[in-house]
Amino acid sequence: MTGMTSTSRPLLNRRLAEFGTTIFAEMSQLALRTGSLNLGQGFPDTDGPEEVREAAVRALRDGRGNQYPPGPGVPELRGAVAAHQERRYGLSYDPDTEVLVTAGATEAIAAALLALLEPGDEVIAFEPYYDSYAACIAMAGGTRVPVTLRPHEGSFRLDLDELRAAVTDRTRLLLINTPHNPTGTVLTRAELAAIAELAVERDLLVVTDEVYEHLVFDDAEHLPLASFPGMRERTVTIGSAGKTFSFTGWKVGWVTAASGLVTAVRSAKQFLTYVSSGPFQYAVAEALALPDSYFAAFREDMLTKRDLLAAGLTEAGFEVFKPAGTYFITTDIRPLGESDGFAFCRALPERAGVVAIPNAVFYDHREAGAPFVRFAFCKQTAVLEEAVRRLKSLAG
Repeated sequence: MTGMTSTSRPLLNRRLAEFGTTIFAEMSQLALRTGSLNLGQGFPDTDGPEEVREAAVRALRDGRGNQYPPGPGVPELRGAVAAHQERRYGLSYDPDTEVLVTAGATEAIAAALLALLEPGDEVIAFEPYYDSYAACIAMAGGTRVPVTLRPHEGSFRLDLDELRAAVTDRTRLLLINTPHNPTGTVLTRAELAAIAELAVERDLLVVTDEVYEHLVFDDAEHLPLASFPGMRERTVTIGSAGKTFSFTGWKVGWVTAASGLVTAVRSAKQFLTYVSSGPFQYAVAEALALPDSYFAAFREDMLTKRDLLAAGLTEAGFEVFKPAGTYFITTDIRPLGESDGFAFCRALPERAGVVAIPNAVFYDHREAGAPFVRFAFCKQTAVLEEAVRRLKSLAG
C-alpha cells in the first residue's frame, strides 16, 4: 500500500497530532481560490520604509551577513536592540550576554519554551492565544493551562482572580502577550503589577511576547513586564522587526533577558535555525535607530485604518471590540444571526469576497471563542475601503 509504513504507530508525533494545518494557511488558500480580499493573515500588503529595504540591499552587496552570522546575532543588531530597550523603557541589557537574535518571534517563543520547560511543567497562557504557543508548549512536553480573556464593556479583560487560581505547584511559567493578539487588549499598569507580584510570590518564570509594542492606540500604553519590581531576572521578553517595520518575510526577532535566561534560550535556539536572516539583521539594526517620528507616523497610520475598518464592520452589523493595540479587530457575529465562527469564515469569501479568521482556533475552550471572528487592518487603505464596501452586503 502506498504511503503506509510497516508500523501501526501514526507518523506524526502524538504531541503535535491535534495541530494539523494552521488556520492561516487554510484561509489564505481560500482567499486565493476565491479571489477574496485577505483580512485573515496578519501581514502588510506593502513594504516598510525604503531606507530600511535599501540597508538590506547594501548589506547584501557589501557581503555582510551572506555567510553565517554569529550565533547570538550580529553585534550591530544586538547593540541596536539594547539601545532601543534603554531609550524606550529605561531597561538596560548587555548586548553581548543579554540579547539574542532569532528567526522571528515564532522561533523565540519555540526556543524559550523548549529551553525552559520539562515534561509535566504547566504553562499558563491567556486564551485566545496565538496558535504557535500551544504547539510549542506541546513540543516541549509542557501542559498548557488557559486563562480566558472575556468580553467586558467593549474589550476583552483578564480576570486576575482566575489567573491566581490557575497557578499550582506544577506551574513553571507564565506566557504573556501584550498588546494581545487576537483581541487587541493591552494590559494595564495595575494588571501587569499584579502579574509581577504573582510571578515573584510563586517564583515563576515569564515569557512575554511584546511584538506589537509600537502599535498601541488611544490612551493605552505599552509597559514591558520586565520593568516591574522583581521581574527583570525572571522575564524573557520577545520582540520582532516584522510587525514594527512591515518586513514580515525577513523573520528577524529577538530575546532580551538576564544572561542566564538568554544562555538557556540560546542553547535550544542553536539547534533550531542556528542562525538566520544575515543581511536583514544589519538592516533591522538601522531600522531600530529610526527617529521617534517614524514610530509615531506608523502608529497614526494604523490608527486611521483601525477606525476605518471598525466603522465599516459596525455598519455591516458586527459587534466590534475596538482594539487598544495590534493590527487586528475582533468582532462578534451574533448580531448577524450567526454563532459559528468557523462556518461563518468559510462561507464569507463566497458571501462577501472577504477572508477573516475564526477566533475559536485560538481557544482550548472552543465554545468560548465560537462567535468571535478576527479581521486584520494592516492593509492598504483602498483594500480596507473595498472590504468595507463588500461587507456591507451582510447587513442586507
